[in-house]
Amino acid sequence: MFSNPKYILLGGIIFVGLLIPLLILSEYLFFEPYVVGHIPKDTELGFSLIVILSGLAALVLPMNVYRINFLRHSKKKLGGGVFGSIVGAAAGACGCGPVGFAIISTFGSIGSVASSFLITYEIPIRMAAICILVLSYFTTIRSLKVECKINSDN
Repeated sequence: MFSNPKYILLGGIIFVGLLIPLLILSEYLFFEPYVVGHIPKDTELGFSLIVILSGLAALVLPMNVYRINFLRHSKKKLGGGVFGSIVGAAAGACGCGPVGFAIISTFGSIGSVASSFLITYEIPIRMAAICILVLSYFTTIRSLKVECKINSDN
């Protein structure tokens, strides 16, 4: 699967496309007045979780695209792995400070509670997102092994 350059390119685009916005929203990367990256002391775990989350999404999503392309003519269910990948990637994006302010201004007191929740549980939410992506990875690998074996026998 990753011997095909289009899946490597897709993985790279997903990695950069998820990593850069998450770093900006989590205030690790700044563009004004210069492009500056800054990891404050005691926030290394949050930074590491963002990188891991982006890497796992870049691994799992192209695998699911390959799976969909490979099994396009099959009548088997395809949605589980893709759904897990999307949920995992989206869950890792929440808990960012500037997003919290947008939620507060948009939804008032309910937004304030939601923002407080996301900021308080940012690390556990990202860890849960990583777990979802890891589970999705192993589920996709298992289904590819079974489905490719069945299709190669025919």
